[in-house]
Amino acid sequence: MFDFDSLREIGATINKNKLRTFLTGFSIAWGIFMLIVLLGAGNGLKNGITSNFSRRAKNAVSVGGGFVSMPYKGLPVDREIKFDNKDYDLLRNKIPEADYVSAQIERRATISFNKEYGSWGMFGVYPDAAYISNIDMSTGKGRFINQIDMDQRRKVIVINTEMEQVLFKGEESLGKYVTSDGIAYQVIGVYKDETGRTNVPSYIPFSTAQSLYGQGYKVDRLDFTVKGLTTMPQNEAFVKRLREKLGALHNFDPEDKSAIWVWNTAEDAVQTESIFGAITMFIWVVGIASLIAGIVGVGNIMLITVKERTREFGIRKAIGANPYSILKLVLLESIIITTTFGYIGMVVGVGLTELISEGMKMAPSGDGGPSVFKDPTVDLGIVLAATLVLIVSGVFAGYIPAKRAVSISPIEAMRAE
Repeated sequence: MFDFDSLREIGATINKNKLRTFLTGFSIAWGIFMLIVLLGAGNGLKNGITSNFSRRAKNAVSVGGGFVSMPYKGLPVDREIKFDNKDYDLLRNKIPEADYVSAQIERRATISFNKEYGSWGMFGVYPDAAYISNIDMSTGKGRFINQIDMDQRRKVIVINTEMEQVLFKGEESLGKYVTSDGIAYQVIGVYKDETGRTNVPSYIPFSTAQSLYGQGYKVDRLDFTVKGLTTMPQNEAFVKRLREKLGALHNFDPEDKSAIWVWNTAEDAVQTESIFGAITMFIWVVGIASLIAGIVGVGNIMLITVKERTREFGIRKAIGANPYSILKLVLLESIIITTTFGYIGMVVGVGLTELISEGMKMAPSGDGGPSVFKDPTVDLGIVLAATLVLIVSGVFAGYIPAKRAVSISPIEAMRAE
């Protein structure tokens, strides 16, 4: 099919009809380009919202003690419910929905390095807190708390980039020691907080914090993620079961809302999932609409192109060309034009989205700040599939009128205007 004579003849035809070839190719390139740009815009919007709402997207629960307000089994009211290691063990071993679990000890601490100091939160946590609190060490340096730190009660600390800037003034912080209340902690990690929180804390091993600040047994609060709960009724039923289990452990009425406080982000997570679903549907609607518009445009141009060449087909048949050879030339020309311009549209579209993405990363506002638009890139597989669809559509759109044109007699074809 791709013999040299056919290619030379197609080249001559294209050279003779530059404007028609350009318009046909431009419609294909423009269709692919717009598809990539629109999908990139949709993905940028989705990525931006995903980044801003990533903390809300996680179905996490926090629990803390309060004061009993209802009589229960002859016990007095106004009792304070204090958590300890038994509550952590209950969550870890007796609550099947609990996935990542961390007990926590919270305190406000003055942290200093040489003559620099500041006041920040210092939380004693388990290693699971990195997942629960969306702490991504890959955006910072060093590491988070691990189990060896816990087992050996190491005096190590993970600080955030704000603390590093205030305390170390551009110096390397990893491996150095900061001081809090006369206790030296070695910096093992620096993380960049991308959740938009204020007063971002530092983290030390829970076992160390409990020994130093929790009298060896206290727990201020429990944080954990839950799995398998995708609806509000499921989450409400889970919270009710959680209150019943903690009520049995601490002897309070499960209906006593002030005995413990429970903060469940399920509602936020369900709302966020709805937003993601709407954005995904929007992206697909835009993409499919762009693809259909491109297919219609290519089909119209190919139809006009073949109609214009009907007279030429009649002359070719009159001098001995068979219908198959004419049809082969039309299809081969369609494949060459659609593939070439489709590739151009794809390269320009991907190049533009990558350029915008790199530009946003270099912009000052893109350095960890909240944004509704982020990383407007498109999956390469989708781009290639869309390009292939347009190429096949262009060939198919040229095949039908060409098949009809070569089936008529040479005389009738030469009479065509």
